[in-house]
Amino acid sequence: MNAHGIKSDEYRPCFSGHETFPLRYGWLQKAYEAVSRAQSPKDAVHVFRNPDSIARFGVGRNMVGAIRYWATGAGILEESSEGLEVTWLGNMLFGEDGTDPNLEEDASLWLLHWHLAGRTRLTSAYWIFNEFRGGSFLKQDIVAALLKLAQERGWSRVASTTVDRDLQCLLRTYIGGRGSSEAGESILAELGLIRPIDKHRSRLSRGRKPNLPDSVFVFCLNEFWSEFAESQNTMSFENTAYAPGSPGRVFLLDEDDIVDRLERLEQTSAGEFVWSETAGLRQIIRKQIRSKDKQRAILHDALSMGGKSEAA
Repeated sequence: MNAHGIKSDEYRPCFSGHETFPLRYGWLQKAYEAVSRAQSPKDAVHVFRNPDSIARFGVGRNMVGAIRYWATGAGILEESSEGLEVTWLGNMLFGEDGTDPNLEEDASLWLLHWHLAGRTRLTSAYWIFNEFRGGSFLKQDIVAALLKLAQERGWSRVASTTVDRDLQCLLRTYIGGRGSSEAGESILAELGLIRPIDKHRSRLSRGRKPNLPDSVFVFCLNEFWSEFAESQNTMSFENTAYAPGSPGRVFLLDEDDIVDRLERLEQTSAGEFVWSETAGLRQIIRKQIRSKDKQRAILHDALSMGGKSEAA
């Protein structure tokens, strides 16, 4: 998540790692538990590599790799120079005093989506939510657009079959599988962000998101601000709504929903942000800067109360 996104010269694309398995219920909790119990980050890497990993996770070897892929992409685990570690988000959701260990709350799912689609780690997910400007689409049209981008950016070893499988897996993660046994297993399908039109065409579901808590919106706005314009004390409505990596783009919000949230922003951010409409200029003014730890503590408190409280 940065101003240059996937078009940065330093960017390295990722179209594989999920082994074509969409994100399923229970996987993130299993990954967190396994890594948090490891003696060290170095040992945590072997949690997914040792011969007993199949028995530990209760799935096939390819699925073990998919669990690590999704847990890392969703911000539950992170790779470091030492190995593999649990993150603040993993601890907040699944730790000893976890806010939602069973992922039953909408707020938790929105945060997982924010980490999957608001960051550039997973190329297809980032592109479709932040760069794609259409509504309905055919999978092959998205594949063609990503292959064109790969050619323009000089990405090596990006095969059409790999991108096609990546898109298929992404759609199954956000829509659900074709089979009845798998359709109910996709966590993020509950958000309804991508909806099927027919067997071949899908659409992004832009509009109001009443189950997206203001506390999550404020937290994500702050994260986006830190990456997009850290030194600035104002941000335009346009950037909040339409810039790649912004809450408006990642959450597929329409303008009315965004404006409603910004009008109550001073209250929900405890005065950190103020919404201003002066002489036709719509912008957010940042009154104070809180540390990452403080922002995360505020979010934790809000989610502990159901995600609907003020971010204060």
